Amino acid sequence: MGLDGCGYCCKIILIIINIIFGIAGFLMLALGLWLRFSSQTRGFFEIDLNTQQFVIGVTLLMVIGALLLLVALLGDCGACSESRPALGVFTGLLVVMIVLEVTAGVLAFLNSKEVGKQMSGFYSTVYLQYVNKNGDASMAITLKIFHNAMGCCGVAGGVLEPFVQETCPEASFFKKFGIPPCPPVIESFFQDKAPLVMGWFLGIAALMVCAVVCSSVLASAIKKGRDSPPSYSNYVY
Repeated sequence: MGLDGCGYCCKIILIIINIIFGIAGFLMLALGLWLRFSSQTRGFFEIDLNTQQFVIGVTLLMVIGALLLLVALLGDCGACSESRPALGVFTGLLVVMIVLEVTAGVLAFLNSKEVGKQMSGFYSTVYLQYVNKNGDASMAITLKIFHNAMGCCGVAGGVLEPFVQETCPEASFFKKFGIPPCPPVIESFFQDKAPLVMGWFLGIAALMVCAVVCSSVLASAIKKGRDSPPSYSNYVY
């Protein structure tokens, strides 16, 4: 089906955005499932003591990853096949996610201190279990994400085991002694940089709004193309 220039551009943009959503959703879901069903972390979901932050964090990781992956599949399916019903479902789900994204950003800003404590508790749980179990691949990836993003490593007063040091930010031998412990860094980050955290949420929401606009324009172009008669019908033979 032929699309006008604007419709075709929106189709390409929509496919690219959904590829980004799909990759992000797949990675989040894969890491969440790995943590959830790892032999060393599976037991966390069978008890409700001292691991609440871990359970909530992993569950959110899986749910958000699955939603992003579903939205990406619907969006790419609708764009590639030029299916208005698929684009309609995609747009509806994305609008709901935009509302949730903005709400999460505002709440994270207003409750930055509590969010920092929860994230710090999540990190501490992963770290302590990683040390006690002598390392787990899924936990190592999670720790590396925290360590490299926050520029920290370990907990206060703890001795860094060699396998823990492998997850720390790369630095010279002497500089490693100056790397701060993560719990206070994480709490401080969410309290001191609350506007930045909210901006991150709003930035993702803005990308989703762009996808909604492109989806609406594409759906309109598809409808226009179907309603318009073929060009040859304007000629009289």
